Amino acid sequence: MEEANIFLPGLGNQFRFVRRNLELKDRSTLTLGSASEEIVKLLADETGRKAELIVEDYNSLMNAMLLLEKRDDIVVRLMDFEFTDFNDQEFDMVYTQGAISNPRRNKIVKEIKRILKPGGLLCVGEVVSLKENLPQFVLDIYESSDLEPLLVNKIEDYYKERNFEIVGKKDLSFTLKDYYSKNLEELKKSINNMADNEKSYYKKLINMISHEAKAFLNQGADEFIGFYTLILKKR
Repeated sequence: MEEANIFLPGLGNQFRFVRRNLELKDRSTLTLGSASEEIVKLLADETGRKAELIVEDYNSLMNAMLLLEKRDDIVVRLMDFEFTDFNDQEFDMVYTQGAISNPRRNKIVKEIKRILKPGGLLCVGEVVSLKENLPQFVLDIYESSDLEPLLVNKIEDYYKERNFEIVGKKDLSFTLKDYYSKNLEELKKSINNMADNEKSYYKKLINMISHEAKAFLNQGADEFIGFYTLILKKR
């Protein structure tokens, strides 16, 4: 598997950062978020254990099950991120890339803490605001994408206040231009080679990011929107 196939903000850089800074072997893992199929494949390969993936909508579930149908070491389930069916202290690590930067963050993080073992790790990639005062077109992007980013200079305190220890951090804002340009083009190309049931899923993904891409590449949204990755340990 290649990190180059990760079509999410941060691209393959977040997973590379995690792999370089953590020993993944034998860890039980849960991944949160649509379009995370390549991530969960990599986690299953690196850990040598069954890996779990949860998504929140039916289309994402069907697409993930199709793409992962040959992998007996991966389990895909449909769950709300803030109300999962997992036991307390079930996982060594939870991984999410751009999936919790929304108004439900507080409840999702609380649920992640519940299902993490003591000393367990949260590897999280967050869309962040680089400035406090944002122009209307950036606020429009946030609203249309159901985003509620934290300010970049407050994100570490947010997690510390919730009893996480900062193990590692990396600013991946530099990846966003590539995400919005190269990734959009790759998705458009790949859709021609997909089965019909895959196409509907990726067309929605393309439509979702096309407006953001135009604003980011042509209107200077990169001055205001960034992406930040943290490796956190549950205290």
